[in-house]
Amino acid sequence: MRILIAGASGFLGSHLVQRFRTDGHDVTRLVRRTASGSDESAWDPYAGELDQDAVEAADVVVNLAGTPTAGNPHSQRWARELEESRVTTTRVLAGAIARAEGKPAFLAGNGISFYGDHGADQVTEESDSRGDALLTRVTQVWQAAAEPAAESGARVCVLRTAPVMDRRSPPLKQMRVAFSLGLGTRLGDGRQYFPMISLRDWVGAVAFLAGNDSVSGPFNLCCPEPPTNGEFTETLASALGRKAFLSVPKVALKVGAGQMSPELLGSVRARPAALEKAGYEFLDPDVRAVVAAALA
Repeated sequence: MRILIAGASGFLGSHLVQRFRTDGHDVTRLVRRTASGSDESAWDPYAGELDQDAVEAADVVVNLAGTPTAGNPHSQRWARELEESRVTTTRVLAGAIARAEGKPAFLAGNGISFYGDHGADQVTEESDSRGDALLTRVTQVWQAAAEPAAESGARVCVLRTAPVMDRRSPPLKQMRVAFSLGLGTRLGDGRQYFPMISLRDWVGAVAFLAGNDSVSGPFNLCCPEPPTNGEFTETLASALGRKAFLSVPKVALKVGAGQMSPELLGSVRARPAALEKAGYEFLDPDVRAVVAAALA
């Protein structure tokens, strides 16, 4: 396959590019500078500049572009950039796909925060989006930006990604240091469900969707058996040979985490029902497997 990817220099993007190339696919990276080789194509999404020929030549277009979710949760500028970087890149790519004759498939990045707080109820791709938390609102408009591609007849897969666990990247990179020092902390009462996925399952699932012409729509990229925050805390502490006695009160989290507090206190008991139905087999189905793979 010929694959065009935005956000290829990020942590997830770089691993996905490596997987695609290992599988023998031809990968072109969209870069926001002068292209330095035949495997790069320059674009400026904020100016609406994109080589239409690069889109026409692709079998699959992947968008993982966006500013980091880690930032100052009390900053409106940060929140605005968080949304604009995702919506703008998606809109530009979706428009180019809609104009393309060959209609490449579009794998559009998104987040599991789309659902909002559902308590202990199981969440699948058929579940509704609730509340007005920052990331819930962002994921709603982010998904809507991909609609022109689907309306034009292109195959669109929306990647509702849960936190990807790997020792080399957030959020586990920072947590690993604290937990190793015996400072593992439960958030609030710890009963909220905390969906996650291992890096190798995230890469495997996206590669699976890229190569499966028969599937489209939203896909939850998370392990089939999501843990509660308390279960994750205990599992990570145990894996690092430590205990986790500490907890952060809800009121402190709401003050300290600001606009991001719903991501820490909200409960999303997500299941990757669409991926399972499509036939993807998870390597790391539960929290113990995810943590073990992440720390390996």
